[in-house]
Amino acid sequence: MSKAIFQVLSSYIEYPVEEMKQRAVDFRKHMQRRRTVRHFSGRPVPREIIAECLLTAGSAPSGGNLQPWHFVVVSDPRVKHEIRVAAEQEEAEFYHRRAPQEWLDALSLIGRTDEFKPFLEAAPYLIVVFGRNDSALPDGRRLKNYYASESVGIATGFLIAAIHHAGLVSLTHTPSPMGFLNNILHIPPDEKPFLILVVGYPAEDAQVPEITKKSLEEIVTFL
Repeated sequence: MSKAIFQVLSSYIEYPVEEMKQRAVDFRKHMQRRRTVRHFSGRPVPREIIAECLLTAGSAPSGGNLQPWHFVVVSDPRVKHEIRVAAEQEEAEFYHRRAPQEWLDALSLIGRTDEFKPFLEAAPYLIVVFGRNDSALPDGRRLKNYYASESVGIATGFLIAAIHHAGLVSLTHTPSPMGFLNNILHIPPDEKPFLILVVGYPAEDAQVPEITKKSLEEIVTFL
């Protein structure tokens, strides 16, 4: 097995403490303006913007640097329609047969209580995120991807932040089960669907529920 090669950390930039504080505040305020949107405009988005956001996602840390993610970008209206039909079938089964009432009650507080998902066709892009079970090494061997779900989750977080920073909006959509995505997108079964990220501009009349986020004291313990 080849040995790791190290280099001097040259990309790090240290800022004065006061500037660090301001950067932290500015980024927090910027991210707190992000909202999950369910009403999308059909306005086109340049592909290079999406590509740059995906490169940001690909910079995320991962177990063993194996980068176990695969992003499938869907803009073809026919494929988006096929995904919508299959997703709504699964969602109908979920909402009418499998969903526990306490979960439906929780969803009702933010207006998510039915199987109809028009945003899957309205938005210009669907980014389907897959996690890979194993990776091919340079010598041809295959290695199991440890911490794949955690790594893909971190990369998806990077992607959502990048999309917001670029000036677009997104929605995380997780119909269950999602195996139909492998069939529609011709992805091998050893790649597991993680979620569908719906991306675009908000519709002019887009509405979002009034919600609050937990305070620092509710989510953090300093020891």
